[in-house]
Amino acid sequence: MEIIHHGAASGVTGSCHELVVSEDVSVLIDIGLFQGAETSGSEGARGGSNENNQAIDFSIERVKALIITHCHIDHVGRLPWLLIAGFRGPIFCTRATAHLLPMVIEDALKVGMTRNREVIQGVLGTLASMLTPADFDDWVQVLPELKVRFRQAGHILGSAYVECQKMGSLSRSSGTLASALPTKAIDYPEVNKVPELHLTDPNFLVVFSGDLGCKNSPLLPDPTPLERADMLVLESTYGDKNHENRSERQARLKRVVERCVKDRGAVLIPAFSIGRTQELLYELEDIIFECKSREGAREGNIWQDIIVIVDSPMAAEFTRQYRKMRDLWDAEALGRVADDRHPLNFKRMHIVDTHAEHHRLVNYLKSTGEPCIVIAASGMCTGGRMVNYLRALLPDPRTDVLFVGYQAAGTPGRDIQTYGPGGGYVELEGQRIWIKAQIHTLGGYSAHADQQELIDFIANAEQVKHVRLVHGDANVQREFRGVLQHRFPNMKIDCACDQ
Repeated sequence: MEIIHHGAASGVTGSCHELVVSEDVSVLIDIGLFQGAETSGSEGARGGSNENNQAIDFSIERVKALIITHCHIDHVGRLPWLLIAGFRGPIFCTRATAHLLPMVIEDALKVGMTRNREVIQGVLGTLASMLTPADFDDWVQVLPELKVRFRQAGHILGSAYVECQKMGSLSRSSGTLASALPTKAIDYPEVNKVPELHLTDPNFLVVFSGDLGCKNSPLLPDPTPLERADMLVLESTYGDKNHENRSERQARLKRVVERCVKDRGAVLIPAFSIGRTQELLYELEDIIFECKSREGAREGNIWQDIIVIVDSPMAAEFTRQYRKMRDLWDAEALGRVADDRHPLNFKRMHIVDTHAEHHRLVNYLKSTGEPCIVIAASGMCTGGRMVNYLRALLPDPRTDVLFVGYQAAGTPGRDIQTYGPGGGYVELEGQRIWIKAQIHTLGGYSAHADQQELIDFIANAEQVKHVRLVHGDANVQREFRGVLQHRFPNMKIDCACDQ
């Protein structure tokens, strides 16, 4: 089997990999949107597109199915363009991803293509007819030539790494792929289940990591340990560094917010609607709960009146869906619910629904400096309501901007992160904004496994013969390759950026 990289070969967006099963049959693993500098392909990202065109620039004639690891935009955002290119094969993913995906695609259509309701509903109807949800850990038949299994990745709700294996012999032949396809929109958790197929004669196994999460992340189970791989296509977003631990990051978050309250300013947290927003709410509820139990203490008074504002309709909707899919939470989160706590819907949390309310809030904070925490998209400051907050509040020294996720090269988030601490500026929607706000980065809140966790993912497997690094800046891939070669001297290790 051959692997062709159509995105995330030398960057961290636009994930798309083609697994060629035979001369005229292949499948795609993910079909992500390019962002930041990678939209131009200027840094060599294969499959790169220009800023306003995410069109599919490779042949899909032999592509018979799409496999989705999770529904972040950099892994699914080019799906509308894939449909425009004529793809109508089945789309395999976990049940939670199947439930969340239509909302992500609807948002992508509104932002990048059209707001015509009839067109959007037509795309979503087509998408619903193609979705084929599967349970974690069940082998399912994707094509006559291929079976796959989704394993828990611990990145966002429903995220998976995918094991792909050429077909052995089937122990039963009943059930067809067509009968497994849902004929109406997904309504979690009553989605149709793909018939489980009992397979024997294991052959060459290719594993696509998708995005691997950190251990001990809020809400989510840890990634399922890797068993084996003949070839592992591994993300390397943080292949060059290790995160601070969870207790350290929560303590830093607490200190930043307390500084904000003291200075009568706002804390702005650019966050992706799926995953980071929910984890932050979970952590903030815990800080507020712990401080409330010490009402007489000074810190209890500081946190008593803090308001946590979620100003993103999409993030608010995904938070509601996270609450709905509570069966996928980890034991710690379920324990809090059992104690009558509400980590994603607590008293001091406020959701901004309308654009009018959003603009009133931005103007109010600009003129008053009322202390609060604002969580809004986009996570890399490339658009969304966060841009309005940044334009209004970056010049205010009372403001704190807190980055909790990766900022790709060429995005405003990376520029703020790079030039903000020195009093530089950032271009936002064509306007130069000078930065007087305090800039912070909490690496521990990243949804991506760090260097040590990626090493452990390989080391805990019974056998891994070949590792190919993807989804990382080229210099990070190469640095991480050196680390892995030293740790695993008998393993073949290469980088997609060099292919």
